[in-house]
Amino acid sequence: MVERYAGDISPDTAWEILTDDPSAVLVDVRTDAEWKYVGVPDLRDLEKQPLFISWKVFPHMSVNETFSDDVAEAGVAQEDTLLLLCRSGQRSADAATALTAHGFRRCYNIAGGFEGDKDHNGQRGTLDGWKARGLPWLQD
Repeated sequence: MVERYAGDISPDTAWEILTDDPSAVLVDVRTDAEWKYVGVPDLRDLEKQPLFISWKVFPHMSVNETFSDDVAEAGVAQEDTLLLLCRSGQRSADAATALTAHGFRRCYNIAGGFEGDKDHNGQRGTLDGWKARGLPWLQD
């Protein structure tokens, strides 16, 4: 049986890890449209940059078959701490599982993702995600 991944963490814990662990890398696995129109994490205060590598690709939102290779080609070592982020924590959990299966040993899913779960009005961005926690972000 394949080990799933190192675990789920909150956006606040992800920020702490990014602050304290020089090997920590945030990998935003959303799509280009999400990065452009919804916003992206801003790690400039930590003198870091997120990696933007989609887990799913258009036109049919199929799994990016080169995802693990793309992460490695971006300079990430298998020993680095990887913090994976998507909209709500679902795609990033799948991406963390895939990276773990490819030998990356410290893959964490950021639970709640960038936008969090839907609130009582069916809208994201107000509950438990990166944005709702007040962590730094930018929008195009």
